[in-house]
Amino acid sequence: MKNDIDDLLSIMARLRDPRSGCPWDLQQDYASIVPHTLEEAYEVAHAIEQGTKEELRDELGDLLFQIIFYSQLAKEEQAFDFDDVVAAICQKMVRRHPHVFSDEKSTPYDEIASRWEEIKVQEKSSRSSRYLLDDIAHNMPALTRSLKLQKRAARHGFDWPDITPVFDKLQEEILEVREALELDGNQEKITEEVGDLLFSCVNLARHANIDPEQALRVANYKFQKRFNRVEELARQAEMPLTNCDLEQLEQYWQQAKQETS
Repeated sequence: MKNDIDDLLSIMARLRDPRSGCPWDLQQDYASIVPHTLEEAYEVAHAIEQGTKEELRDELGDLLFQIIFYSQLAKEEQAFDFDDVVAAICQKMVRRHPHVFSDEKSTPYDEIASRWEEIKVQEKSSRSSRYLLDDIAHNMPALTRSLKLQKRAARHGFDWPDITPVFDKLQEEILEVREALELDGNQEKITEEVGDLLFSCVNLARHANIDPEQALRVANYKFQKRFNRVEELARQAEMPLTNCDLEQLEQYWQQAKQETS
């Protein structure tokens, strides 16, 4: 049987039916669903990076269901419904692509991003945001938020002209972390300096046209894969990992790097 979006909307309404719905779904509200939405978004990213197209299809369905859930809650409050969500994003996409949907002359590829940002600023000018960075969500992953903050500031002229001074700044931040560790040992100061160092790493990634969140996910996956191999090698030697000395662990690690590179 072929299903469409109306079927999914009907399923959601049934789950939220006060008399015959699912007790768990009936207890949910906007805030309680947020962790599930974030989890589903990460699972979509994981499916893209490591999974199959079938897995991606399923994860996209799970993410879509989150949008349906929020829309159902809003419909019950008579605030908006799923059709309103679709209408809003359709209007926004047309508005933000004048080079496609209007008589505006063709926009070069390298100008599209800046044009998009200009339109976003125009859209937000009528809202209550007092400063340019106000609307960047605080609860997104810190690396992603750093990147967005830097990109927004850069589009308004606050940026290094090229990547060379970024390396200088990175070295400066490394020294400041070392000084904080060696001189006063104040945990709050160390935290601040490590934060500055991470922020500079994001800046380096941005200048290299790399998404730092994705780069770190890849690094995490690589580390996990190699460390799993270290565990395997220790098992083959019939030695608990905790009994291996640092020299032996390093040998296992180098072998794992060669095998997984």
